[in-house]
Amino acid sequence: MRPLLRWIALVLIAAAALQIFFVARIAWAATFDPQSTSFERSEAWRVWRQKGALRWRQQWMPYERISDNLKRAVIASEDGSFTNHDGVDWEALEKAWQRNSDAEERAARQQARQAPRAQPARASAPAPKAIKVVGGSTITQQLAKNLLLSGERTLLRKGQEVILAFALERMLNKERILEIYLNSVEWGEGVFGAEAAAQHYYRKSAAQLSAYESARLAVMLPRPKYFEKLPNSGYLASRASTIVARMRSAELP
Repeated sequence: MRPLLRWIALVLIAAAALQIFFVARIAWAATFDPQSTSFERSEAWRVWRQKGALRWRQQWMPYERISDNLKRAVIASEDGSFTNHDGVDWEALEKAWQRNSDAEERAARQQARQAPRAQPARASAPAPKAIKVVGGSTITQQLAKNLLLSGERTLLRKGQEVILAFALERMLNKERILEIYLNSVEWGEGVFGAEAAAQHYYRKSAAQLSAYESARLAVMLPRPKYFEKLPNSGYLASRASTIVARMRSAELP
């Protein structure tokens, strides 16, 4: 019994130490500009292993030197209630969860309809994969994940993300959260932050981005490496026009 209790105690101590480390990192980020995030480092390592080269474009820009167009576009596209929530938008999270469940049910029904009947030769055909609908995470949650956590999708990691989002909201103001987010979010393979993205796609500073250019960058955020390879995507253009219309009502911190 004692070894079990000792093991449990060690696990609890390690968990507490990890939380203290996270809080210390957040407190540090309140004053100092993070030079890299957990996600950036993991992506750099992935590219290095696959290609034997380090591709990392990033240049920190103060909040006031990032175009308000980009700030509004990102809020309109990613987190419309950014200035009002406490780190988690529970309504958006519930809707995203329901969309995920609905998508899985549709995929299951489709798989059942396509199941081979009296066709033994096709018995080994791979089953269609369920389409996962992502969404529901606020800008604060995304920052918590990118800054401190891994990219894996588990309930444990999601729970930690929520806890860190609350910590970010209490230790940093909204402007600082958005500033760090815009300077560290991925916009292509090895392209991190607003300034690197503006230079990479438009050959201009992040301070000079137009409304439409900002909207296109905002639409890229859920799948930046995918859209980097499809600059003439019809969806990208259409969605960007929708975001431009929404930007007028996007509230800045």
